[in-house]
Amino acid sequence: MKLAAVIAALQQIAPEHLAEGWDQVGLHLAGNGKRVRRAMLCIDLTPAVLEEAIDSKCQLIVAYHPPIFRPLARLADRDWKERMVAKAIRSGLAVYSPHTSLDAVRNGMNDWLCDGLGAHTVRWSLGVPRETPSHRYRVSVVVPRASAAAVRTAMSNTGADARAAGDWGSAEHVSVDMVCWRDRLGDVVAAARDAHPNDAPAIDVTALIAEPEPEDQEQTPGRCVHLRRPVSAELLVRRVKRQLNLKRLKVAIPAAYGDEYPGQIGSIAVCVGAGGSLFEKYITADAYITGEMQHHQVLDMVQKGKVVILAGHTNSERPFLKNYRDAAAERCSTVSWVLSTQDTAPLEIV
Repeated sequence: MKLAAVIAALQQIAPEHLAEGWDQVGLHLAGNGKRVRRAMLCIDLTPAVLEEAIDSKCQLIVAYHPPIFRPLARLADRDWKERMVAKAIRSGLAVYSPHTSLDAVRNGMNDWLCDGLGAHTVRWSLGVPRETPSHRYRVSVVVPRASAAAVRTAMSNTGADARAAGDWGSAEHVSVDMVCWRDRLGDVVAAARDAHPNDAPAIDVTALIAEPEPEDQEQTPGRCVHLRRPVSAELLVRRVKRQLNLKRLKVAIPAAYGDEYPGQIGSIAVCVGAGGSLFEKYITADAYITGEMQHHQVLDMVQKGKVVILAGHTNSERPFLKNYRDAAAERCSTVSWVLSTQDTAPLEIV
């Protein structure tokens, strides 16, 4: 199966526009152009996982965490990351990462974790609805009237549309206003700047964002559920252990003082990975489940009477890979999808 077709299938499972703005989802290494017959799934691409993929004759690695998160200035074998990326390139491996798009999508990581918490009546997203590819931008640039046609043509050639915006201005200058999709915005602005007679033209960009569609509102980071029957902290811990297949969790249960600690938990906020910063914005739940939080965040939650359950960053994510594998195999049946045996959490409790 061609790599492009496999990537398109993975994008159907977790559309990349659902990822956080800071994230680096997508194709990191394009490989050597060979067809994908075997693909390996992992949470973290490490040298051990890379060796396993090479030995297994894989053509593609799907690493949940982006292996190249910050730009690499060079590939000079200065550290393990540079050596690993260079070896992956020499081996002709393609590497793809879904990361927060897989967290946010309906039936993705966060929803799967919620499924193990007990029957609930309501489930909603904790994140702020973000833009989707259908959102558009108005690009406006003031130019001498004699140059308006050239600027308009340059913008149109890179994807801007004049049908939704017009020109206005004085006898000597006009404002060329055009509309484009988000994925063409950078090219359109660059074209307007290059075609403008001035070296540093003033270009205004305005987002034309409509209200999110109902189906998009549930596809943002984090979830909160309301259980049909409130449970004790102890029972909730057992359910989380069962869903994540873990023997141990870090748990903070506040002392039963005043009316702050409910005793019985009815609402639960969930965010795989590291949910502390997200939870700081949503303080109305009775309990919070994530992989890791900073000490001061846990301390603050406990003082507010909240139960905190920490599974370990990758421990909250890795069990879902089996579901991800099944979804990929359903769409790409000619590809053999395997889970890495070398992909493990870097920390363990001893």
